Amino acid sequence: MRSFEPKELTTKTLHGLLLSAVAPRPIAFASTCDEEGNPNLSPFSFFNVFSANPPILIFSPARRVRDNTTKHTLENAVNTKEVVINIVNYDIVQQMSLTSTEYAKGVNEFDKAGLTMLASDEVKPFRVAEAPVQFECKINEVVSLGNEGGAGNLVICEVVKFHISKDVLNDDDTINQEALDLVARAGGDYYSRVKKGFFEVQKPLSKLGIGIDGMPEHVKNSMILTGNDLGMLGNVEALPSDDDIKSFLVDVGERYPNVRDKSHREKHKIARNYLSFGDVESAWKLLLS
Repeated sequence: MRSFEPKELTTKTLHGLLLSAVAPRPIAFASTCDEEGNPNLSPFSFFNVFSANPPILIFSPARRVRDNTTKHTLENAVNTKEVVINIVNYDIVQQMSLTSTEYAKGVNEFDKAGLTMLASDEVKPFRVAEAPVQFECKINEVVSLGNEGGAGNLVICEVVKFHISKDVLNDDDTINQEALDLVARAGGDYYSRVKKGFFEVQKPLSKLGIGIDGMPEHVKNSMILTGNDLGMLGNVEALPSDDDIKSFLVDVGERYPNVRDKSHREKHKIARNYLSFGDVESAWKLLLS
């Protein structure tokens, strides 16, 4: 067994080891608003429930390791003292991941991720309509754990109202864990689908992805592509060029003859096959052909 002393490691190395060892971790999909009411949405895996009476959830938006900056969620939490914590299941994991892209202040991550804003009853931040459980919270306190990159900030949230989809409730109002289909965060690109095990989600680009709001209408309104499919497609910096699409059509002509003339529905089905193998580039070339 190897032994480590935190002070002898870089913050990046220590961060990676901690996140890989303390896993899987639940995900707080935190919705906040700034003082002007502009919505913000971002996921955090430093998260858990800590009390039932009063009902307390705590999540921690850490200072960025690379440059010691803080996240919009933390700024909003300090300034407005309200948050909605949405629970993430497998159906929205790719869209959730897309919201962790570092879009500029004022950009609406609900739009970027193609998620629906649902008005809350007791607080100003919106709920994620697609999330199976949504906790409306007042923030009791924000505790800073340090001033250097990687330092956490405990956002202590008291639940004032919560909502559970009927689709995941049993007849006795207990939660059906199989139906809930939770996902959790591990190290690197790894996630855990609680009822099936580990899978990978490519981290958002260091450059900004186009987002679902930047897609052609026939793609973002597809009846075939799922939210997870759209989340993968939104994590590209730019759409392929006409020349790239032409070359692609030549290469796949034998496998998919006359693919250019197929309906949107047929192309979307083939694109889903490419996405199942993580081939986002080919999926886009097909969708735009």
